[in-house]
Amino acid sequence: MVSVQARKEQARYAIQRGLSQRKVCTLLSISRSSLNYTRTMPYKDAPVIEAMKDLSAKYPRFGSRRIRIFLERIGMVMGKERCARLWAKAELQVPRKRRSKRVSSKRQPMAATRRNSVWCYDFVHDACANGQKLKCLTVVDEFTKECLAIEVASSIRSAKVVEVLERLISVHGAPQHLRSDNGPEFVSLALLGWTRDENLDLMLIEPGKPWQNGTNESFNGKFRDECLSMEWFRNRKEAKVVIEDWRNHYNSIRPHSSLGYKTPHEFKMRLDFKLTTGVEFSRLNWS
Repeated sequence: MVSVQARKEQARYAIQRGLSQRKVCTLLSISRSSLNYTRTMPYKDAPVIEAMKDLSAKYPRFGSRRIRIFLERIGMVMGKERCARLWAKAELQVPRKRRSKRVSSKRQPMAATRRNSVWCYDFVHDACANGQKLKCLTVVDEFTKECLAIEVASSIRSAKVVEVLERLISVHGAPQHLRSDNGPEFVSLALLGWTRDENLDLMLIEPGKPWQNGTNESFNGKFRDECLSMEWFRNRKEAKVVIEDWRNHYNSIRPHSSLGYKTPHEFKMRLDFKLTTGVEFSRLNWS
């Protein structure tokens, strides 16, 4: 059976030879309107693909799902299927990360149920081009996924951890629980005494089971993948500026999958509004 496209090509050839369009279309069983139809989709796809490539170059660690959110912000609204199709057509892909093996644990850490329910924190280490060491204390609200602080220094001891937490409490209010591993800075007498005096519950994860501090582990992975591994710091002063810019980008611009692709700040603002109005809400479905 001859395809429609092949019959159209035969019709155009016959018309060029002098036969009338009406007669040719009748003989080949095709409509005259379809004969003159030109697909416009490739022309509509071109600017979208170009925008995809620009965004992918700007955010090389983002896949099609997050890139679709950025496209919507500039007026290019489309469904998941079309976005995936154009992503594949543009031959864009994100380098895969190796997944670390995890041992299952029967004990499940307490999950955050509201804002300021659980703050988690840990350290990330890096270095500058001039040899200066970077020790970064990251603090995250487990419910809103907001990064409350990334403190950058050459060394951070327990007194500095307390100082950072006190500063955050003065801005955001006090959390009910603090989650961390058993690092010496987090189990020092100074920090233990401070949490007791402030009536804060300190939840230490089991040794050798970092996934029990999963929210912070996940954040630190993104921090390293999207910031530390992508930037080249000449010195610690420059690193502080760049890292703070990335923290603001993470909170205000980067869509978060577990928040229905809202940013932490968007989620927090909607949460505050709906809590003050008494309206029930779903984390993934907002009107």
